[in-house]
Amino acid sequence: MKSFYVDPDISLAKTVDKEFYIDPQIFELCKERIFASSWQFIGHERMAAFPGEVYPINLLEGFMDEPLVLTRDQSNQLHLLSNVCTHRGNLLVEKACSARHIRCRYHGRLFQLDGKFQSMPEFREVKQFPSAEDDLKELPLFNWGPWLFSSLNESRPANQFFADMIQRVGWMPVEDFEFRPDLSKDYTVNAHWALYCENYLEGFHIPFVHAGLNAIIDFGNYRTELFDLSSLQVGMAKDNEDCFELPPESPDFRQQVAAYYFFIFPNMMFNFYPWGLSVNLVRPISLQETRISFYSYVWNEKKYDSGAGSNLDLVEEEDEEVVENVQRGIRSRYYRHGRYSVTREQGTHHFHQIISSFLK
Repeated sequence: MKSFYVDPDISLAKTVDKEFYIDPQIFELCKERIFASSWQFIGHERMAAFPGEVYPINLLEGFMDEPLVLTRDQSNQLHLLSNVCTHRGNLLVEKACSARHIRCRYHGRLFQLDGKFQSMPEFREVKQFPSAEDDLKELPLFNWGPWLFSSLNESRPANQFFADMIQRVGWMPVEDFEFRPDLSKDYTVNAHWALYCENYLEGFHIPFVHAGLNAIIDFGNYRTELFDLSSLQVGMAKDNEDCFELPPESPDFRQQVAAYYFFIFPNMMFNFYPWGLSVNLVRPISLQETRISFYSYVWNEKKYDSGAGSNLDLVEEEDEEVVENVQRGIRSRYYRHGRYSVTREQGTHHFHQIISSFLK
């Protein structure tokens, strides 16, 4: 496989080879090396709010297509389970419902809501049965506020991905954030998933692409902070009208912060504004198609659609136009690598380094 080495010295480094974006085999390799080995957004704990509730999930539909089911058992414990029967592979739960157990409609195999095998008709003569292999696979759950995350192979602990974000904005009452489906939306971008992430990871393009946002953000004081498997871009306001009222326990106390843009590798964006939070999930579909899901959680209704968190649809449209142009241009026979701005593209350089380490 081609090496995607990225020099740790940003002043010397070249961007990942363009083959990463155009080779179908590399795209397939990313499923296991990157996405199965990281943590993914599952949803909100209210999807299974009461004992007996079960909620099917198709993780990264169109890409990984891993059938899972979120359950809450009678002892009020949440479980994330494989949604595939251990007998013949039938899908178990097809729609959200309330149940005392999970029964396969194919041959009647019965499971408890914690995934443990319970019974199976016509299996009395089967030797060395049941075994642990007959239980539904249970996946790890990481809970932050009302949000749930999981990993298909848990090769790295959740704290490597989320701890720095949680510590930085731990003063926010995320449990009080209200999900607003009317403000949430999906977008389809005709570009490779990583090109969309790279665009997000640098504010370098703001003065050139986002005139409205640039009028609010103090570009000169825009900064990027790098962590293990995440990064943060801090957008500073030009005045004190559209910024956070930061408490003394915040490390940014007395600063005019307009937005916190957290990126959690490989495909999650948590954009905190004075009005609340926009969670952006990047879901690969194909080499040249990506679905972006915006989930809005409102904290302060009075501040909604103001400051850096206003006109998100327009900002998205502007980003899409640029990223889709890059998708068309990157296939050129005359393009192979780019270089990084040392002062403005630390986030993209960091992203490429993580990609390189996961693909080794």
